[in-house]
Amino acid sequence: MADLLPSTSDATAPQSAEPRVIGVDSDDADDLLGALSSETARELLAALHDDPATPSALADTIDTSLQNTQYHLGKLEDADVIQVVDTVYSEKGREMKVYAPADQPLVVFAGNEEKTTGLKAALSRLLGAFGALGLLSVAVQQAFGDGVGTLFGVSGGDTATETGGGMTVQSTDAAQQTADAAANAVPPGLVFFAGGALVIALGFAWWYYTNRSE
Repeated sequence: MADLLPSTSDATAPQSAEPRVIGVDSDDADDLLGALSSETARELLAALHDDPATPSALADTIDTSLQNTQYHLGKLEDADVIQVVDTVYSEKGREMKVYAPADQPLVVFAGNEEKTTGLKAALSRLLGAFGALGLLSVAVQQAFGDGVGTLFGVSGGDTATETGGGMTVQSTDAAQQTADAAANAVPPGLVFFAGGALVIALGFAWWYYTNRSE
């Protein structure tokens, strides 16, 4: 058993496209704003967004005491900002909780609580639209471009051969390289994503403006 300690966690934060929207006049706002009012709490939350961690690991990460870390983690957990996703054991066999951010994006809405449901639904549709746009952009790049790798600057490169005199001769024609580079300067998948993102952003702005004026 001693050889198995300390144990490690491979837990990840739960993923969900469903946002959590809190109106500033709601009952949950007091706990949330109180928990995030401390700089230490915000540093802890930022660290957990990088990787789930135990209180002791978080204390080392942000350079504070374990007692202070546990205090702020408790407040964040009470406000449903973070949650326990796993349990590990220290070298001495002591049980330790592994924390991660809650499973939904968090939006604080400065408006009437009655409008929270509509905003939550709109944000859900917005996130879903961007997800679908990303998939379609990959498909467009695959169909009309040089593959997904070109979106990240990955290319096969040019090959070269060496002559007997020690000089190298490029295997592709320089003029053809220039023409290909100009044609592929902007990947079609990226153009499609940028245009789609603009349309989605304008649509959301129109929705926000019309609902704000009601």
